[in-house]
Amino acid sequence: MTALGTLRVLTLAAAGACLAGLAWLTARAFAFGRRVYLSEPRGRAGRGLLYAFGKGMADKESVSRHLPTMLGGVVYHTAIFAALLDVVWTALPVRPGPPPGVFRPVLLAGAVVGPALLAKRAAKPHLRRLSCPDDFFANLFVDVFLALAFLRTVIPSLETALLAVSILLFFYIPLGKIRHCVFFFFTRVVFGLHFGRRGALPGSESRA
Repeated sequence: MTALGTLRVLTLAAAGACLAGLAWLTARAFAFGRRVYLSEPRGRAGRGLLYAFGKGMADKESVSRHLPTMLGGVVYHTAIFAALLDVVWTALPVRPGPPPGVFRPVLLAGAVVGPALLAKRAAKPHLRRLSCPDDFFANLFVDVFLALAFLRTVIPSLETALLAVSILLFFYIPLGKIRHCVFFFFTRVVFGLHFGRRGALPGSESRA
């Protein structure tokens, strides 16, 4: 097997280890078991889910007061998921899926937005106080990954470097701050189901 072939196998193994680690963390987070409600529902859990992933995110003060940053974050995280998908697709021995370069625009956008968000975190005193070293490291690590993912679509010979960085990233994800990309969805689900059932969402009507 060639060195590139070995890197592809290791990338897929690292991706599997990453998923296993995230699954274990999720199972441990929910080890408290199923919540037992003793009261009758005052609303609908499904409505809570819609609110949690829709209006509930737009209504957050941190979003309404910092809309450009929020939009940049959406672009950034979309690019990260696209880059991870592209890397796994590249490492597969058989490659069904989109043609090479299909993610190029979003990868370029993410590679530009990422450093801008990092610079804002470093420049704003209140953001620096809220940040820990891992916040900066995770941002910088992902920025390098996105830059390589984009450049590989232009310079195919960079695949070796991209796969090497990807292996490290997959092992780091369950250990560092990047794992929030999974727990974000779980926390929104828990929030939506709980407060939707209680009828405690803005604009909901309670049954006295």
